[in-house]
Amino acid sequence: MDGEDGIFRRFVRQRSLSSLFGRGIRGRGSSEGEDSTQIKPIPQLSLVTNSVVSRCARILRSSPLDLQKNFEIEHPEQIQNSSAYARNVLEYCSYKALQEVCKNPGYLGDKELRRLTFDMMLAWEVPGAKTEFMPKEKKFHRNLGTEEEDAGSLFYIDSTSVAALVDHKKTVGREAFCRIAPACSPIADSITVHNLFDALTSSSPGTLHFLLYEKYLGSLDKLLKAAKNAQGLPLASNLPIYDGEIILDVDGNIPIQPVLQHIGISAWPGRLTLTSHALYFESLGVGSYDKATVYDLAADSKQVVKPDLIGPLGSRLFDKAVLYKSSSLEDPVSFEFPELTGHSRRDYWLAIIHEVLYAHNFIRKYGLCESQRAEALSKAIIAILQCRAIKEVIYVIPSLSKTLLPFSLAENIPKGDAILEALHGHLECIAKPGGFLPVSTLTLCRRGLNVMKKGDEVEEILPETGAFCVGAVSPLEKAVEKSIFCSGEAETARATVEQVKVEGIDTNLAVMKGLLSPVIKSFDKFHFLSSWEDRFQSAAFLVLVTFIFLRGWFRYIVPVASISIAILMTWHKYSSKGKLRDPLKIVAPPSKNPVEQILILQEAISQVEMLVQAGNIILLKFRSILLATVPQTTDRVAIALIGAGIIFLLVPLEHLLLLGFLELYTREMPLRKYSSEKVMRRVREWWVRVPAAPVKLIPPEDHKKRN
Repeated sequence: MDGEDGIFRRFVRQRSLSSLFGRGIRGRGSSEGEDSTQIKPIPQLSLVTNSVVSRCARILRSSPLDLQKNFEIEHPEQIQNSSAYARNVLEYCSYKALQEVCKNPGYLGDKELRRLTFDMMLAWEVPGAKTEFMPKEKKFHRNLGTEEEDAGSLFYIDSTSVAALVDHKKTVGREAFCRIAPACSPIADSITVHNLFDALTSSSPGTLHFLLYEKYLGSLDKLLKAAKNAQGLPLASNLPIYDGEIILDVDGNIPIQPVLQHIGISAWPGRLTLTSHALYFESLGVGSYDKATVYDLAADSKQVVKPDLIGPLGSRLFDKAVLYKSSSLEDPVSFEFPELTGHSRRDYWLAIIHEVLYAHNFIRKYGLCESQRAEALSKAIIAILQCRAIKEVIYVIPSLSKTLLPFSLAENIPKGDAILEALHGHLECIAKPGGFLPVSTLTLCRRGLNVMKKGDEVEEILPETGAFCVGAVSPLEKAVEKSIFCSGEAETARATVEQVKVEGIDTNLAVMKGLLSPVIKSFDKFHFLSSWEDRFQSAAFLVLVTFIFLRGWFRYIVPVASISIAILMTWHKYSSKGKLRDPLKIVAPPSKNPVEQILILQEAISQVEMLVQAGNIILLKFRSILLATVPQTTDRVAIALIGAGIIFLLVPLEHLLLLGFLELYTREMPLRKYSSEKVMRRVREWWVRVPAAPVKLIPPEDHKKRN
């Protein structure tokens, strides 16, 4: 019987989806004379959920009641939670059915499967019998199409077909989409599913319509077929690709839209190809392409990929290029993507190149084995195809592309490292017996895209545990949720930053002065005391500071200040009760026209230049002293340094600080004012006599090569 069952399963797997899930398949629990239309619904579930569970049962060649019993046996802890029981049953049946359906290579092209996955999301929102959403006044008409179409339909059963007839106005929310869609690897990834939902619902925020969802799956199916066909085209034979390397995208093969490769001041038009391992550039020759130049993205060669300004003869005029450099290249290379307006073409290529590069960095960082490496690369490949499908469906702006790519997203969001660690933990389960399936690798292999080398096979033995937890959240999903929460806080903070940005140097200086007003007032007060204009206040402050130092309380100043600030912050927290306080009021300076603003900027730059010059002079004079340009000066400084070293060695630090404070604070004291001015005059005169070390400017060498 086992041999016959295995033959039957292989025979069924080879058939199309419509024939696999045809009318003739009955539940295992039903008798031969019992028709599938007599299957009893589960009373705890809503009509639409019963419809979905019944269709899942037919896929699994079982009955809804048998699936319910299996769920209760495998997940006994979920039975106690009555409020989530219906949803957990739905998730269990959906995950099992999708795992079986995904074995067929062409399942994305089946329109009934697209409807089933969408109905799963609708049912997830109203799983229980008490949460039914179908309007009572809407009447159901059995005649949905021709009799032949209805007879061969997998997803409509007489007993629950009223729930399966989903109104075209019905839409799916974020939570349902993010819970069901990742169970089917090509549709969505657990890391980027939230951003994918935002992209799909950009025209209707928060709600996903079936027509748009179906269009996305259709585009994704077309791109998977095109990726398979690309491996056998002449393009693939012209490139030095090897086993397991997949062509992801090609640009520049249209003569009127070439890609320009810039090295130094030289530029060549050609064709750029991105694979799962490298970039290939083929310069355009006479009637054909020259031999491809390979830029290996999988190598550990300190590679850098970033946007770049480009132009003719090495000029930096247009923001339309991608700069690539690595330790294996003598000169950096720029790939220019010319277009009339904007730089969307460049941004898209920058995003997908980064995704491949980050995927290989992830593989090297965690030392993944062959099966884990293939799974990580498969996730990146599928994400790039999903990004292309979104572009074709809704023409999404390229700046959103990087948020649809898992490795790029994890590199650029708060707590993205925790996501990568959770992903590594997930991939570790693939190599263990009874672990998770390498679903992304299997998805590509079933579509004819083998990401593994010849001789390496992916076993399709079903594990006892699945990657998706029924009624619970996996560690990877938890890491994504934490990152989303932190990203939300970061976006809120970034929005406040954008609100407080002001234009104009004088205005920004006014804001800074207002923010630093407590410090400025404290400094002014100290300057007033040190000037000894009010002798009583100055003497009292001197006695207080001296007493603190002599009693050894100086060490407590920093801890007391820290605790006081913490108490002040806590008081503000509870007094404001989470509400924003009144904004800081700054008196704006008189408005100035653009010419006046330019003059202010020029003056500020001149002042900065003077400060830099003064700093250089000080450093050059110290260099002159250090190199003994003036021997007498060097001797005096050396003797002073020896004395300072002995003092620091013998005198405690607190006493030295007290002496320094007394020196600075009592300079304007009537008893010391004359002598202090005389000493400072002699120091200035000595400093003026110290010569600056000479400087010789050498013109830079031109490293640009002319070919």
